[in-house]
Amino acid sequence: MLIRSLISIVLFISVLGAVQQQTDPWASAAEIIERVRMPQFHGRSFTVTSFGAVGDGTTLNTLAFRRAIDSCNRAGGGTVIVPAGRYRTGAIRLRSNVHLNVQKDAVILFSTDPNDYLPMVLTRWEGMELMNYSPLIYAYGDSNIAITGEGVLDGQGSTTHWWPWKGNTEDGWKEGMPRQKEARARLMEMVERGVPPEERIFGAGAYLRPSFIQPYRCKNVAIVGVTLKDSPMWFINPVLCTTVLVERVTVIGLGPNNDGCNPESSKDVVIRDCVFDTGDDCIAIKSGRNADGRRINVPSENIVISGCTMKEGHGGVVLGSELSGGIRNVYVQDCVMSSPHLDRALRFKTNSVRGGLIENFYARRITVGEVREAVILVDFNYEEGDAGRFDPVMRNIVITGLTAQKGRHAIYARGYARAPITNVVLEDCTFDNMEQSDVIEHVRGLRFKNVRRNGVLLTGE
Repeated sequence: MLIRSLISIVLFISVLGAVQQQTDPWASAAEIIERVRMPQFHGRSFTVTSFGAVGDGTTLNTLAFRRAIDSCNRAGGGTVIVPAGRYRTGAIRLRSNVHLNVQKDAVILFSTDPNDYLPMVLTRWEGMELMNYSPLIYAYGDSNIAITGEGVLDGQGSTTHWWPWKGNTEDGWKEGMPRQKEARARLMEMVERGVPPEERIFGAGAYLRPSFIQPYRCKNVAIVGVTLKDSPMWFINPVLCTTVLVERVTVIGLGPNNDGCNPESSKDVVIRDCVFDTGDDCIAIKSGRNADGRRINVPSENIVISGCTMKEGHGGVVLGSELSGGIRNVYVQDCVMSSPHLDRALRFKTNSVRGGLIENFYARRITVGEVREAVILVDFNYEEGDAGRFDPVMRNIVITGLTAQKGRHAIYARGYARAPITNVVLEDCTFDNMEQSDVIEHVRGLRFKNVRRNGVLLTGE
């Protein structure tokens, strides 16, 4: 009887320990980091100059890059080397088991001629599938692919090329010039009507700018060490991918929709030790827009963001707005965010047209110097506002050890009366030099633990 009792006690302690481990979110983050590794490649190497590439900044090297990558793929994989030089090219299509290494003093200059990104490919644009220009670097259905090195990849977006298509005068557009507005509206209408993606034909004449790097339905993807500049639109946009590593990447681009890294409907993603200086959100986690997000219905989940620096941008770490497929299990730690031109630090944005679920968001040790608006912003009235029938769900948000030195609001959170934001915990946080009072509407289960705003201890809900 004594032995049986001792066994029961041991089993109880083991179960209790397992439960406690499961309830520690940062143990889950560590597990994600452990399984997201740099892919391994064969030792073969293929130098692009051996396939006809010329690094003079003028010669168009699209065919040379294609030959090198395809040869590497057919041989069973290896490394395609881009040596020092300035290599002009159109779209690059990566293949399975190919590692593109852009060496020090190498610059890949992406053509500003839209025709160099044809034929069209299946892509996602603002969370909607369509046939459009190829992203500057694209892969579809591939595994074990990487872009690494100390070199520079320059999208050459500017107020002369790509950016005017946004239709903003500050981005170079003038009355009578082409713009994306009409095609964007047509795409959204096709999505709502349920037109199959392969019949949503855009490309030439539609002026929907391509993303920079978009692996689509890929597995084991790594982007490490490189510098990315001046994308036509979003910079890094893994879509429907599994196991993605983005590490020590510098992203510089102040153009329209120049989001830094947007994991979309992707699982097991680690973004660490990167620098973002962007014209839009530094990191924005997404999962598809409206009817298309609900049709595909794949969330973004198991995402770790660690040790990153956010400079200019609309938000440091953002969830949304295209999140109709849901977002869960996001971990943000040891990040520094500061600029008079950084609008918010942590931002959650959706509405009743997009809907979507946000759950299990954890942040710790976040250092915010200065933001222009709110340090923490939750907005259920983004863009279209409360004009649909898909109420967002947002729950289980835990933020610990955040310090902020300057901003308009510490917290600006607005849910719906019928669909409140629930279970939000702030612990050991300090907000100094906040200019205006917080805005908190339709938030249920908001708890403060050792939180100070302008020196005053916040208590209660």
